[in-house]
Amino acid sequence: MGLVKTLENIWKIEDLRKRLMITFFFVVIYRFGVHIVLPGVDPEALNALQAKTSGGILDILNMFSGGAFANASIFALGIMPYISASIVMQLLGMAVPYFQKLQREGESGRTKMNQYTRYLTVAILLFQGPAYLLGALGAAAPTSWEFLIPSTIILAGGSMFVLWLGERITDKGIGNGVSFIILVGIIARLPHALIGEFSSRLASQGGGLVMFLAEIVFLLLIICGAILLVQGTRRIPVQYAKRVVGNKQYGGARQYIPLKVNAANVMPIIFAQAIMFVPISIAGFSTEKGGFWGSFMDHTSVAYNVVFAFLIIAFTWFYTAVTINPVQMADELKRNNGFIPGIKPGKKTADYIDSIMSRITFPGSLFLAMVAILPAFASYFGVSREFSQFFGGTSLLILVGVVLDTLQQIESHLLMRHYDGLLKSGRIKGRSGSIAAY
Repeated sequence: MGLVKTLENIWKIEDLRKRLMITFFFVVIYRFGVHIVLPGVDPEALNALQAKTSGGILDILNMFSGGAFANASIFALGIMPYISASIVMQLLGMAVPYFQKLQREGESGRTKMNQYTRYLTVAILLFQGPAYLLGALGAAAPTSWEFLIPSTIILAGGSMFVLWLGERITDKGIGNGVSFIILVGIIARLPHALIGEFSSRLASQGGGLVMFLAEIVFLLLIICGAILLVQGTRRIPVQYAKRVVGNKQYGGARQYIPLKVNAANVMPIIFAQAIMFVPISIAGFSTEKGGFWGSFMDHTSVAYNVVFAFLIIAFTWFYTAVTINPVQMADELKRNNGFIPGIKPGKKTADYIDSIMSRITFPGSLFLAMVAILPAFASYFGVSREFSQFFGGTSLLILVGVVLDTLQQIESHLLMRHYDGLLKSGRIKGRSGSIAAY
């Protein structure tokens, strides 16, 4: 009855109901476009493309495009070019003074940064379009200029349309639109993978159904661990000095700085998988199928997973160091008459915040690496390759993070209208910061 009552409360709120319906409408448009194949592509030759996207970096691109990459759809390049452009602009904002100035200009600066991000996205699309048509499609598509030029324009326009849909979901729907589109692509693969795993277990001899139930229970435990990783924070108490202006007193209240255990989100996994594509390519050109390079062709091999986990730990430290600036945080506290009890303002505060980040980043990076290599362990124990992807990695972390953020927004609408939240035991906690999935 509690769930039914919550759904009734959601439906009673006109603004929330309208936002949910708009989100559903845009998602339907996106899923419809995923199945529209580029004109001139040989449908029978697409089986070779789907075989290519069964692992490695191409599998990431296919996941971020909701399966459109393997279908040679007009949305084949998906939202990944925009994510790449956003990362580049974020790094430029930390290294280039001009972009640093734009970030400090408030709303006008963010508008210009978004405009530059879109320009860079178009440039990436014009480069990735021909690479996709000539490299990924291969024999499935013609190589004439009459096909390449219009198809590149269609692919670029399709990706920008997907970005437009994401922005409309953010403005008029529920949740972060870009993250929500990625979430839809991941969830769209789940029913097929679940049915395939269930059918294969029933067909096996001896306790197949029991093994399937054990897999579901283990998957639920992993999801609980991913929720802890996404929500995990270390709060640092901050005291603000009292100020008297006229007859009023300001400050004196104690607040907290939330430092995320996994401040890098899924970026280390994405970077590490991109790097792992290099030895896979070398192994593909090598005449020797076995040996060291050959072991990287198998994502369940010891060499592959050891190197993969090491890269994730290293990129977690690097990305956290780039995005979290203890010196800037200490300066902001000092500027606002704030201080950490027992710690001197300035350099001592920056060193203290840096030491706390180091302590929580190390276990966070180990846990992130463990989650990333869990699909390999699932495949080792007989789970199908498609279903094993949901036991960890980018798919699981994005799914958990975006669902929590979306539910948190729905709960905020309920509480704003004096309804009960989604949970009786407490409020839903999001990712304590950016709601982007990347």
